[in-house]
Amino acid sequence: MAIETLYVVQSFKAGARGSLKAEQATQSKSAEMAIRTAERLAEHKIGVVAFSTTGDAEAGEYDDEPKILFKFGRLPSQFSGD
Repeated sequence: MAIETLYVVQSFKAGARGSLKAEQATQSKSAEMAIRTAERLAEHKIGVVAFSTTGDAEAGEYDDEPKILFKFGRLPSQFSGD
């Protein structure tokens, strides 16, 4: 079992009829790097979230509720809590 933590930045743009459309997520090497990337994206995206998730890479199983590191703007409901 290989436990690892992933740091992910997900940005969103406006979709049809006011919906949100996820752009391609990117991985960062650290929490600090994910936060810096998210802060830069927040300057021109409708919504951005940086989060970490821990799990078993071999099994492909990760936390059901990732830890939010940074959030900005309009986001899907799954990112509304901390």
